[in-house]
Amino acid sequence: MTTQEVANRYYELACQHKWTAIQDELYDDDIVSREPEHAASAGMQVISKGRAAITAKSIAHREKIATVHSHYCSEPIVAADFFSVALKKEVTFKNNSRAQLDEIGVFQVKDGKVILEQFFY
Repeated sequence: MTTQEVANRYYELACQHKWTAIQDELYDDDIVSREPEHAASAGMQVISKGRAAITAKSIAHREKIATVHSHYCSEPIVAADFFSVALKKEVTFKNNSRAQLDEIGVFQVKDGKVILEQFFY
């Protein structure tokens, strides 16, 4: 798949909240994920390597959420081997705090698979 095709598929699956399908279908086995440095203060690993580690991180994050009230993924913007999307959601965490989460995801594609994801929030 081209970068545009990967980006389009990511968007399609993200709009359906199919995060596991995104990882299973679009991510390279050796993908690297980067979170902002301040994510460490919330107990998140800043750099994760490998699809299994990223899947585990994603599951752990979803398990903290009691309710997703709204979710939005922008259409992707593609340039060379990269695409980006804006992700927004309003959630209530299991500790009963409600939050608006806004982030930009930037993804690098090589040989039809996402090899790097980096989030800014």
